[in-house]
Amino acid sequence: MNVLFVHNRYTQPGGEDAVFEAEVSLLRKNRHKVNIFIEDNSKLKKINPLKIAIETIWSKNSLTKIQKLIKKEKPNIVHFHNTFLRISPAAYYACKEAGVPVVQTLHNYRLICPGALLFRKGRICEQCIGKSIPWPGVLHGCWRDSRAGTALVTTMLVVHRLLKTWTEKVDIYIALTEFARKKFIEGGLPAEKIMVKPNFVEPDPGAKDYKIGDCVLFVGRLSQEKGLFTLLKAWKLVKNIPLKIVGDGSLRESLENFVNRANLSEKVEFLGRCSRKEVIQLMHKARFLVFPSEWYECFPMTIAEAFACGLPVVVSRLGAMAEIVENGCTGLHFNAGDSEDLATKVEWAWTHPQEMAEIGREARREYEAKYTAERNYEILMEIYGKAIEKCRIF
Repeated sequence: MNVLFVHNRYTQPGGEDAVFEAEVSLLRKNRHKVNIFIEDNSKLKKINPLKIAIETIWSKNSLTKIQKLIKKEKPNIVHFHNTFLRISPAAYYACKEAGVPVVQTLHNYRLICPGALLFRKGRICEQCIGKSIPWPGVLHGCWRDSRAGTALVTTMLVVHRLLKTWTEKVDIYIALTEFARKKFIEGGLPAEKIMVKPNFVEPDPGAKDYKIGDCVLFVGRLSQEKGLFTLLKAWKLVKNIPLKIVGDGSLRESLENFVNRANLSEKVEFLGRCSRKEVIQLMHKARFLVFPSEWYECFPMTIAEAFACGLPVVVSRLGAMAEIVENGCTGLHFNAGDSEDLATKVEWAWTHPQEMAEIGREARREYEAKYTAERNYEILMEIYGKAIEKCRIF
């Protein structure tokens, strides 16, 4: 099969970039021809703001480039990961004009929420779901705390709803969990066009030694929606349990100040941003992972990597996290945002190493059943087949 992958990188690298690269590698490994088209939001600083606004809604430049690429490479299918900001939904039209099926992975909730997270002021927000014009997002300035910026995102969403871009120009959407699929259906995407395919972990890092575990581990972006203050408040309540925090972000300084004021520096260590190799090494040495996120999350790669390492996860009972992690089987649930409940679960997990080792083994079995490259390839081929079939029908 000949596949064209299309992706718009954000200013800061993240999980979407990693998934994009992993899927490109997966298809090439299975002897498919893969071409890529990439734009990068880090270049926006050099572009006139008015031009950025116009191209966010309809990028003639991207449309022309993809038309030429399709004509030259003749792909059987075009797989989009992100079109925001520089590529724009105009790129779908190049594919449809050429009769090439379109697949779009839904890495976040932007098609139903201008802020993309369904999260506002420290809590879940679903005010824009189902609204033809998502005006609450503009009112609250949900994208980058800017009403003007959010108005631009909202205009892009509304224009393409009116053009029926989302319902007619994409053959298959990929949701990362069943929970996310249901949210997109609530938001107006056609149920028959949304298939579920989780992310995967490749290469296989191998299972940890279940007899060791010298710390609890957090891995992720240090930002409000990730529940870091809930985590640190819980650590004020636990006794002599070392916590290592991997990652960086806008809250780094505030979190470090909190640790110092709460006299937690002997228990909590900030390691900053680490390479994937370093993260895997830390997972092999940890007793369990804690994942206190307070937004719905689409599919946290950190949890999949923990499963691959046979590392149990203590996770918020919320959205996709509660779907991915089975309470008492592959990890433990706690009430999202509840530091006392989190502290209770952490204390139990730390003082029951044998039980947690068995939960870790079950997490590893879950990885082998659902999150390997081989299983993911099977699902991806099924999705491509369905997209090709739908494109032929319409």
